[in-house]
Amino acid sequence: MLTLPADLRSEFKEPLGPVTTDTDELLDRVERTRATHDAPAAPLVAVGDVVTYHLREAGVTPDVALLDGKTEREEVAVEIRRALADVGDARIPVENPAGELSRELLVALREALASDEATVIEVTGEEDLAAVPAILAAPLGSSVVYGQPGEGMVHVAVTPETRDRARELLAGFDGDVDGALATLGVDDGENR
Repeated sequence: MLTLPADLRSEFKEPLGPVTTDTDELLDRVERTRATHDAPAAPLVAVGDVVTYHLREAGVTPDVALLDGKTEREEVAVEIRRALADVGDARIPVENPAGELSRELLVALREALASDEATVIEVTGEEDLAAVPAILAAPLGSSVVYGQPGEGMVHVAVTPETRDRARELLAGFDGDVDGALATLGVDDGENR
């Protein structure tokens, strides 16, 4: 559905929110985001195996976790794979090639966010770009957390401003951007 063009890759090197290596600090930010938006049940979306592992080690199961069995394009450690084997109440398998956002991934993300069950989206391919559509599709007050290679975990509070930034990034992709927004259930004028 969408492909990241080479000239946009540098935009993804900059984190979309504050970076931390402290899981407790990250979880404090998640709770502050919920409180600020009066959204105590707003979802926590984790993009990546290592981020999800750290949340689980802290006793937190994300509402939505996107896992591909890799970190920085290498297989995750056996310890991480074992720890994540029982994450979530539901699983949705999807195909999503590297450098792309497939329709299948976007549909799964929308379904997972609508579910009352903690849901794992099992990605064959790569989930690295999934934070962008997650920011667009998640309700205000949600948190999207992803790994920043060599730095730590990035926390993105879902606000009108972060949605606008995510929309700008998505608009730079090659492919059917309007179709992707429709698949996510995001109206063109929404969140402005």
